[in-house]
Amino acid sequence: MRHVLAVTAALAVSATACAGTAKPDTDPKGAVPPIVWGPCTDIKRPGGQTPAQQDSSVRCAKLAVPLDYNNPGGDTIQLALIKIAATGKHRLGSLVFNFGGPGGSGVDTLDQAAKQFESLRGRYDLVSFDPRGVERSAGVRCGSDADMDRWVSLNTLPLTEQTRLAGQAANKEFARLCQRDAGRVLPYVGTVNAARDMDRLRVALKDPKLNYFGMSYGTQLGAVYATLFPKNVGRMVLDAPLDPSITFSERTIAQTRGFQREYETFLKDCVKEGCDFGKSVKAANANVDQLMNRLVTRPLTVDGRQLTQGLASTGVAAALYSELSWPFLEKAIAAAIKGRGEALMFLADSYTGRDQRGHYSTQMSSFPAITCVDSAERPDDAQLRRTWERSTGISPLFGGEGSGGLCRFWPVPGSDQARRVNAAGSGPILVVGGKGDPATPYQWAPRLTKELGTARLLTYEGEGHGAYTSGNRCIQRRIDAYLLSGKLPARGSVCEAT
Repeated sequence: MRHVLAVTAALAVSATACAGTAKPDTDPKGAVPPIVWGPCTDIKRPGGQTPAQQDSSVRCAKLAVPLDYNNPGGDTIQLALIKIAATGKHRLGSLVFNFGGPGGSGVDTLDQAAKQFESLRGRYDLVSFDPRGVERSAGVRCGSDADMDRWVSLNTLPLTEQTRLAGQAANKEFARLCQRDAGRVLPYVGTVNAARDMDRLRVALKDPKLNYFGMSYGTQLGAVYATLFPKNVGRMVLDAPLDPSITFSERTIAQTRGFQREYETFLKDCVKEGCDFGKSVKAANANVDQLMNRLVTRPLTVDGRQLTQGLASTGVAAALYSELSWPFLEKAIAAAIKGRGEALMFLADSYTGRDQRGHYSTQMSSFPAITCVDSAERPDDAQLRRTWERSTGISPLFGGEGSGGLCRFWPVPGSDQARRVNAAGSGPILVVGGKGDPATPYQWAPRLTKELGTARLLTYEGEGHGAYTSGNRCIQRRIDAYLLSGKLPARGSVCEAT
């Protein structure tokens, strides 16, 4: 995979700012307009379809924010918001969610996942939003649906110079399309500006402090918010944390190891339960390798489309985000080996944001737009080659150049401001890291805890990306206790897998 979207299993900086450690900000300058809530008219399910019946307690709205915070009186963009009102009488305020990405729609995801947070809804209004550059909030789009089809279908095997150069050419063209189609907003979609948007949202919600639940990339957004507005931090949970300080190469290597480890764990579990595509781990792995190599030259036809090796690898990776998806992945691989690629195509489409009509969400475009603006790194070819060689040596299936391969060609400069976090002066923050998380490896959790300086770490021993949405009762009880009563877990607390 060229990129890893750090989205949760619940689904799935202004570039002109000076580089340096983010400085604490003050409250938003000028009046923040009130929020006028109304019916939600464009909620989408993962396949692109609308809900059969919309719950009347789910409300939507727009919030105007400056496009460029260095020019607050200039152009604005509209942030799309969603709220599901608290059910209890003793309301604590709002609890704002970001479910990951970068590039995931908070509006669609909260509507889909709200039942997983019923214990919190008793005391909080559940609130989320599409961050700037995502979907309804000036979403970044790069080319047509046909352009996206070609880009996501690109093969990553065989591991040859020709394959690597084909990937580079595709990334260069994708970056050109992003500049052509979204150049107005590209410099302003980074995490520092998104954090400033969140503080305007806090004011508009009339909350004295921001209570926040960030997952995956949402942990970086929360960490940057706590750095800019430490005095405005209420109760903050950062689940499946990123370490924003690391380089593109370090992230690629760590995530490649994480996905390969999770893949091997999946194979062991599959064989233990009687695997449909191999009686031993060695045999199962060999059969997957043979499938991937065959798809390079003989893709499977699925409803007029071609299941390429690139799409099949994406489908496998998508199912590794949650242990609950492993039985479906087993059937999908077995079917593809027999010549039926529908299930792997479904998994790939769920990851890339392609709906049943062939339209893409902004997910695959928003991800690099935010990632590249959040870093001043622009690796050269020699650096990318070293990353490619190291990562594919760890896993031919999941290795690649990583985000640096696309950011090399990105049409606007980036800033390192969102990579340097320090929440000195904030209230206590709860960081939750999973030992079996493929997308945000566990070592990032203690590192982010240390970088923040005001955080406490809770460890989850189980598999999958995101602890709270895994269903583990120990994790849910401890996070709920913190969010509902302010009670932090004891230092060194660990929840075992169930």
